[in-house]
Amino acid sequence: MKNTDRKKIALLSSKNPKSHAVMNELWTKLKEAHFILTPKNPDIVISIGGDGMLLSAFHKYEAIMDRVRFVGIHTGHLGFYTDYRDFEVDKLVENLKLDTGARVSYPILHVRVKMMNGREIVMRALNEATIKRLSKTMVADVFINKVPFERFRGDGISVSTPTGSTAYNKSLGGAVLHPTIEALQIAEVASLNNRVYRTLGSSIVVPKKDKIVIEPKHDDRYSVSIDNRTFVYDNIEQIEYQIDNSKIHFLATPSHTSFWNRVKDAFIGEVE
Repeated sequence: MKNTDRKKIALLSSKNPKSHAVMNELWTKLKEAHFILTPKNPDIVISIGGDGMLLSAFHKYEAIMDRVRFVGIHTGHLGFYTDYRDFEVDKLVENLKLDTGARVSYPILHVRVKMMNGREIVMRALNEATIKRLSKTMVADVFINKVPFERFRGDGISVSTPTGSTAYNKSLGGAVLHPTIEALQIAEVASLNNRVYRTLGSSIVVPKKDKIVIEPKHDDRYSVSIDNRTFVYDNIEQIEYQIDNSKIHFLATPSHTSFWNRVKDAFIGEVE
């Protein structure tokens, strides 16, 4: 049964010419298949480019995340969040025609930044949120589920989701978590560990029910990176991290790649 009736699709493309060519081809074929193409309140968002483009699509539509589904086409190197290659446009269109509304859902990160003047900023991250002090070594107290855990000294701290465990977290030596394990992971960025200063020195996996709180100890400027976006704030009192009540939903089609296949394709390749 065809399910194109009233299904609204938004297309987002990176700036490179190859992605634009794929978007134009896809636009034409979706129009011919009688889909509604609109950036306003879509049912499905198609990201064309790579993981960075998918992250941008997520943040563009995070306000309606509970009812939108995402699908990615990659036009360069293998993308972790993308299910289709640039030459599989016809395959995607056919799968969209047969779509029944099925979805695959992954947890995301809820971040609350509290300033010393009482201002609060709430954000969401698909991969990770990282805090760093701009001028000097960052000193911050880390609390896990209200337990004073450690006083951190180093360049910064990254908190990642299970899907984000394969991104910056992995480069920091963190573990890879399957997204069915709804947990967060704390990874240290260049921590100081010697006979005077001591941190745990390894990544920490925190269960869904626990809240992570980081309190910087100096009134200074800090960068807070949320996925591929970076913000600079003065005088942060604390930052809270926990699993968000909402999840990101991906289009479940025969081409949706399993998590472990994504990990293998991204980091290992074919096994001889």
